[in-house]
Amino acid sequence: MPDESATLYKVVLNHEEQYSIWPLERENPLGWHDAGRQGSKEECLAYIEEVWTDMRPLSLRKAMEEAAKAPPRPARPAPVDDLVDRLCAGKHPVELVRDRFDEAFREGYVHVRFTGTQGGTELGIRLDPTHTKETTGRLEIAGDLTLNFVRVRCFADVDRTSLSGEGWLQRLEVSA
Repeated sequence: MPDESATLYKVVLNHEEQYSIWPLERENPLGWHDAGRQGSKEECLAYIEEVWTDMRPLSLRKAMEEAAKAPPRPARPAPVDDLVDRLCAGKHPVELVRDRFDEAFREGYVHVRFTGTQGGTELGIRLDPTHTKETTGRLEIAGDLTLNFVRVRCFADVDRTSLSGEGWLQRLEVSA
């Protein structure tokens, strides 16, 4: 086994400005060139420790410098879900979905479509029997649901024949 203390080394550098040592008598590995220092292993390693103060590859350093020069991107505002707020503010035109309406109403579940929203917001409502009334020619319905992660109560007052009228939402307090 050769005496390693007698082996001479050279400091080599790659395109990313990363350092290493290589035996002096051997040809440099592909992608590496002489950094201009040679000596014992300890001398070469001491030189690398002295000059290689930033271990990040050159491409990363450049990218980080460019990013630091660029103005910061404005933070995206959190999406505002104003649908719940809009439907809680005042009364809005609604219609009850006609498909199997009488059967669904008897089973205590109806679909209310807020026709004034983009595309028509359709909500499935489990009817609250204590707040749902059928009078001559009118239906007053109420039921709770979750809309966009917000607990609400939906109210609608509609004509029994046309199944259209007005509706609104009310936020429900969530107990902790």
